[in-house]
Amino acid sequence: MEFSSTWIWAIMVIAALTTIQFYKGRKLNLQLMTHYLETIEEVVKPEDKDYVWLGGYIGFRANYKINRDNVRRFEYTLTLLPRHSLLYFPIALITSRHDKLYVVVRPFAQIKREAHLIQKGYYRLKPDIENEPLLQKGEVEIAGKKYEALYEKRRDVENLKALIESLSKPANIKHVSLTPKTNVFYILMKPEPDTIKEDMRKIVRFVNENLKESPFSS
Repeated sequence: MEFSSTWIWAIMVIAALTTIQFYKGRKLNLQLMTHYLETIEEVVKPEDKDYVWLGGYIGFRANYKINRDNVRRFEYTLTLLPRHSLLYFPIALITSRHDKLYVVVRPFAQIKREAHLIQKGYYRLKPDIENEPLLQKGEVEIAGKKYEALYEKRRDVENLKALIESLSKPANIKHVSLTPKTNVFYILMKPEPDTIKEDMRKIVRFVNENLKESPFSS
């Protein structure tokens, strides 16, 4: 009887904690989603927009038509840790590690050469890069973090490195790439509420100034 009562109390405590975590975590994730959405929109000022809810409280995908300066489209996917799930949250800290922001910018200028900077040790499974066998390889260090460089011309790596160094927390940038085949500038980063606005401004400025001037497009 005593054993059964102990288990019943344990189940009741877990249930209570799970419920509390659900409401607190849901509220925080919704606040984060609202903040990132409003802040990024304030920076890019889309003329048209479309959203896809990813389900639950884990994030959303945004697709913006910009058609201004050198930015044709600006797309991003925000995925958040499951703060609303008491049981899964600790697992997600191991598997996902942090909130993620995947940014895809489609410029008007044509990107002519491929280049990647990938933070070493970040990916458990190396990303599939179609032209990897044709690219030169090297290593650069940015803010104490080592990055694998894959490129056609070294100057492209130096320009991407300068962008990362200019951002508020360079170590939050996990992968940056330029892909001619899809004409895409891509960034995978760990977003932070207090620095997202300035980082987005610098990313948009990079596309408008650097890509348009064409160290990458000529």
